[in-house]
Amino acid sequence: MKTRKSTPYLYMLPGCLMVLFFVYIPVIANCVYSFFRLSSYSADMKFVGFDNYVRFFTNDTFWIMIRNNVLYCVISLIVQVGFGTVIALLLESSVAGRFRNVFRNIYYIPALISLTAVGLMFTYVYEPNLGLLNSALKALGLSGWTQAWLGDSKLAIYCIIAMSQWQFTGYITLLMVVAFQNVPNDYIEAAAIDGAGPVRRAVSIILPLAKEQFLVCTIITVIGAFKLFTEVYSTTAGGPGNSSQVLGLFLYQNAFLHDDLGMAAATGVFIFVITMVLSIIQLRVSRSGEV
Repeated sequence: MKTRKSTPYLYMLPGCLMVLFFVYIPVIANCVYSFFRLSSYSADMKFVGFDNYVRFFTNDTFWIMIRNNVLYCVISLIVQVGFGTVIALLLESSVAGRFRNVFRNIYYIPALISLTAVGLMFTYVYEPNLGLLNSALKALGLSGWTQAWLGDSKLAIYCIIAMSQWQFTGYITLLMVVAFQNVPNDYIEAAAIDGAGPVRRAVSIILPLAKEQFLVCTIITVIGAFKLFTEVYSTTAGGPGNSSQVLGLFLYQNAFLHDDLGMAAATGVFIFVITMVLSIIQLRVSRSGEV
């Protein structure tokens, strides 16, 4: 039975339509809405040009949001991608031994928990009077270190970042484990015969052959950093005093609390542009076209 030339395209059509209607059209519509003054309670649309963008960039919290999102991004790249890769190398080495599957499951379990549940759990961990963290410090005789962790404007964002590292480092670790498992053993064994130690084999053979997955993990982490929302919303809601405010939460508050859909759309466009630009830069720097 002959296959028509159009048959492969018919199989692709449903997926293409889903991407079109649920990704591209909403993105384009959001860009258009960012030039209008909109309300959930009215069908009227007032064209305001770049006024939404001017209000966004001149907002008092703009630089606070940028600082917090960039801080989250940098720390996540160091901890989740960097430290996660090191853990993955240890899990695939002889150090883990026969318990490697146990360790993999332990590291991955936090990633399976709902973001909201983790936020609520760490709210109790950071609770100043009965929280686990302060109680542990008191038990160790470090009462002077106890803090109102989420109530301190200088510490709140770092507490949220620490919570996210606990949850997502294991996820990146498992992604890198899969990449390392696909590295041909012949190369590793040949390097071992030539006298290369574990560190040299990891740096010269394993990591270069897993660079595509490493790049994917980096891009995932960067995009996630600028989409940050649930972790902040479920712990501090941007407080105290907007000290932990981030772009995703700002978008939500304008859309659903302040009924300023134009400002929310402009914020969404900014998040889309900055994540797209950073992803392109990463691809260019890595000179990769396979991701």
